[in-house]
Amino acid sequence: MAKKDYYALLGVKRDASEQEIKQAYRKLARQYHPDVNPGDKSAEARFKEINEAHEVLSSKENRQKYDKYGDQWQYAEQIEKARQQQASFRGFADAGGATGFHFEGEDMGSLFDDLLFGGGRARTYTRRSRPMRGRSLEAPVAVTLEEAFSGTTRTISLQSEEPCLACKGSGLIQNVPCATCQGAGMVPRLKRLEVKIPAGVRTGSRVRIAGKGAPGYNGGASGDLYLVVSVKPHRQFERRNDDLYVEVPVPLTVAMLGGEVPVPTLKGKVALKIPPETQNGRSFRLAGQGMPHLGDSPHGDMFARVNVVLPTKLSEKEKALFKQLNELRR
Repeated sequence: MAKKDYYALLGVKRDASEQEIKQAYRKLARQYHPDVNPGDKSAEARFKEINEAHEVLSSKENRQKYDKYGDQWQYAEQIEKARQQQASFRGFADAGGATGFHFEGEDMGSLFDDLLFGGGRARTYTRRSRPMRGRSLEAPVAVTLEEAFSGTTRTISLQSEEPCLACKGSGLIQNVPCATCQGAGMVPRLKRLEVKIPAGVRTGSRVRIAGKGAPGYNGGASGDLYLVVSVKPHRQFERRNDDLYVEVPVPLTVAMLGGEVPVPTLKGKVALKIPPETQNGRSFRLAGQGMPHLGDSPHGDMFARVNVVLPTKLSEKEKALFKQLNELRR
């Protein structure tokens, strides 16, 4: 079961359409936005949860994974791979291969747990007919939207294992369990790596670092390291795939008479030309001002939504002008 029910967070049914999810998100985002609730930590936390739920459910691929695996949706590929390996091992044993490939003191369920979650001690094989590739490892990485836009680096610590030098990975010395590795054949190792996060990553992106996973057995190659990325919600921008959405305050006089207003982007402010008689809520597309496409050079777009700001604290002269305008509009 999922620790977080994204459907419940957005207040929609599990069979809700994309449009229903989008509408629910917009309503809740407006209600809990930090700008609407300044200083309210509970509203800010709620806003982050709403963004997280929308980021997953608005993606068809991620939603399918979430519906199947709940809060483990980010590890869907690893789970499927582990199940395939489990089936392969069982098929091998059923075919009589177990006489030449034996797991000491372990059953297939334990093997599956290790393949899936990376836990437990390393397996000791009584016979190794060929080199075996090491396990792939995963490490969660959280980045800001600005870092996802430009790319960044992280230094991560990994708890891994390497073959025991005393017994050369066999777990035995003269048929006696090795004292160094307690018969496991592997010893723990903590390593630190500096890794690159490419521009364009999004929540759920898996960045492969080749050869930086667990070491292999019997001279086999090391596995890979996968960085599982999550992008933190932004206070100002809303991300949908590679497009960005932002609200732009426009003075009433500019909305009526036309002019220019500054629009924030992740590369700095740009000027947006507002035509006369622009209505509240109108959106303008700024081509190429969105997020970069992962592994590609083009960018998405930015959509600036007009939020007309009504004047306050009117002077007597301003009130008189509005009264005059009111008479003219009649």
